[in-house]
Amino acid sequence: MIAHDLEPVVLEEQIDQWRSYLRRRQAIHSVDVAELEDHLREQVAGLVNAGLATDEAFLVAVKRMGALDALSREFAREHSDRLWKQLVVVPSDSGEPRAAARTDAIVAFCLAVTAAVFIKVPALFGIQIDQDAGFYARNVSFFVLPLLTGYFVWKRRLDTSARRRLAVAFVPFVAAGVFANVYPFLPAGYTETLAALHLPIVLWLVVGIAYAGGRWRQVAGRMDFIRFSGELFIYFVLIALGGGVLTAFMAMLFRAIGIDPEPFFESWLLPCGAVGAVVVGSWLVEAKQSVIENMAPVLTRLFTPLFATVLVAFLGTLLWTGRGIDIERNLLIAFDLLLVVVLGLLLYSLSARDPRSAPGAFDVVQVVLVGSALVADAIALWAIAGRVSDFGFSPNRVAALGENVILLVNLAWSVGLYIRFLRGRGSFSDLERWQTEYLWVYAVWAAIVVVAFPPVFGYI
Repeated sequence: MIAHDLEPVVLEEQIDQWRSYLRRRQAIHSVDVAELEDHLREQVAGLVNAGLATDEAFLVAVKRMGALDALSREFAREHSDRLWKQLVVVPSDSGEPRAAARTDAIVAFCLAVTAAVFIKVPALFGIQIDQDAGFYARNVSFFVLPLLTGYFVWKRRLDTSARRRLAVAFVPFVAAGVFANVYPFLPAGYTETLAALHLPIVLWLVVGIAYAGGRWRQVAGRMDFIRFSGELFIYFVLIALGGGVLTAFMAMLFRAIGIDPEPFFESWLLPCGAVGAVVVGSWLVEAKQSVIENMAPVLTRLFTPLFATVLVAFLGTLLWTGRGIDIERNLLIAFDLLLVVVLGLLLYSLSARDPRSAPGAFDVVQVVLVGSALVADAIALWAIAGRVSDFGFSPNRVAALGENVILLVNLAWSVGLYIRFLRGRGSFSDLERWQTEYLWVYAVWAAIVVVAFPPVFGYI
């Protein structure tokens, strides 16, 4: 009876290993892996019903599905709208892959243009970016994130029931729009700034639900979204750098004929380009995933030991000199950003790592990085508490305090799970599950800052 109860657990472990192997293949998209997994599970269920043991059924089902490359070609022919068909099916087979990719590019470009138009619509009502910066800061998410959510709904080809469930996800956009524009914020006040910073965090989770395409309840689906977020950040930075070079050349050329293009840059190029770049970057992540998947893990492995060295050196200097952290506000905010970067490195390292691999030297570096960040966060938390006790509560101090507590809990539990993994007493999937489920904590705290802080602190 006990062995029978363990069979589903063993099967899930085997499927998890199989899934990890497929996800490492550049020719296969994560969404396609989910569909292949469904096919595998159907094969296993049929064999189990025929009388085979679970482990035997799994081996037979994998063998029946054939070699991965052959399966990829067959699967691509049946799903001609998949971009990775271009990588596993010769171009002479059909012109459909190029047509599908072209359609995808056209849709993404149209949505990027739409986002650029949306951000200029308020100007028709006299709301200018240079004069009403607070309005644009609070509402910038609504100019692009609903369009990005719609793009992924279209991209994932969800069925009617899934689309109805996902329609509920648009409710946060409406609710957030009400809170962002009905509250009587003091112009350039603390609560308005905090709301503008935290609102995208809440709504980005809605984008994640659409991106996962019905797989949000699965750890793999949420981890795919974390991976997508990191890749989008890289592409956005690259687009921004290219845009900076373009802007510099434009300024040089037009100033040579006595025209100052700066007003055009501030009112049109920068805002329209920024929101459009989010959509274009998302399309690039989807279309050129094999390229960025090679780049991002390299960047992670490069910067993880560097940040770990910096944090260890900082803690060593702190201990050697006996000095405390300056409780000046801007330094504490910068310290929070450092911890966010460390957490981002951890998340992306987890998403790029093969869960089946044995612990290695890089995992030890990860523990050093997270452990050092944990100690540094505890010190920063102590400094923030001291500032609150000396100067009283303010929106910025409470927000910084709450964010540090959230990061402290996350990092502390992550260190524990990572050490258990290194000692062979826990699985890597436990660490993945903890990080992906913790996404809701960030979203809930950000929602509290947006909804509760303004009235509590008098909209200052």
